[in-house]
Amino acid sequence: MSRSDVYDAGNLDSWADSIRSGSRRDLARAITLVESSRIEDLEPAQELLERLIPDSGGAVRIGISGMPGAGKSTFIEILGQVLVDAGHKVAVLAVDPSSPVSGGSILGDKTRMATLSRMDAAFVRPSPAGRTPGGVARKTRETMLIAESAGYDVVLVETVGVGQAEWRVSSMVDLFAVMLLPDAGDVLQGIKRGIMELSDVILVNKADGPRRESAAQAVQQYRSALEITGGEQSGIIIRACSAHERSSVTACWQDMTESLDARRKDSRFEQRRRSQLRQWIRSVAEDSLLQLLQEDRKLSALLDGLEKEASEGKTTPLRAGLVYRNRVMTEIAGRDAASGVPL
Repeated sequence: MSRSDVYDAGNLDSWADSIRSGSRRDLARAITLVESSRIEDLEPAQELLERLIPDSGGAVRIGISGMPGAGKSTFIEILGQVLVDAGHKVAVLAVDPSSPVSGGSILGDKTRMATLSRMDAAFVRPSPAGRTPGGVARKTRETMLIAESAGYDVVLVETVGVGQAEWRVSSMVDLFAVMLLPDAGDVLQGIKRGIMELSDVILVNKADGPRRESAAQAVQQYRSALEITGGEQSGIIIRACSAHERSSVTACWQDMTESLDARRKDSRFEQRRRSQLRQWIRSVAEDSLLQLLQEDRKLSALLDGLEKEASEGKTTPLRAGLVYRNRVMTEIAGRDAASGVPL
């Protein structure tokens, strides 16, 4: 399908039908279209999403984070195999660090999840994080919905492990798990981190061999620290695991499903989904406005000039920011009055 064809309603209908019927090729192409930063791809991407969204929303969404080397990819590959063997269709959205040269994914999780990526009921998609904060790609939400419309009933989002900034992934998943290592530093300081405050599950990995005992001790320390901070009342799951042991990974999944079942019974699940929808709308609005401002040549030139004046001491950053804001407001009012279309 050429770029000129994607605007055709019939082709978009056919494309959507192919995705719903399980075409991995068309699923991958749809994600590429949605992730595209090209202006001409924006409209067909939205048209395709509108056709697919009614078939989304039925999957369990799990975010998995943690420091580099914590074993996230190994855990996800084994978990994916466990889920596939249990009859699930699993989509893994692995958000990789971006290349400063090409902008693409550096690590490429298909190479790190070789067995899972070859399974018919699994789909592994590495995506570059780019400049998006929060350890997720710019279009992770949309990609998740496309995968759900293709029949994947478990979506695993692996984030880049950048630390406290990973708050954003918790705003798009049903359960947020953080993977840690034994003897990885002061426990109480770990609990104070923002990433811990957002966690639903804390997994102390590599609880095997000589590190089994230290992992058990770390779990107890985390539980004690949560009692001190009052976090034990939130129902956070803390357990040791070994990403290399299938039985351990299966036990972790059992804990996750029990937690999700409890959330469904007391309405926390639906409340979280509604809150995420509101956050998504605001995020899209903010990102769209920022993109428009960046693409407006006059406003971009004004900002460059104000930055130059501030660096030369001719104005203060606060004054420069206020001047820019007032100019943007004037532009919005002027365009709205002239065409009825806001900036």
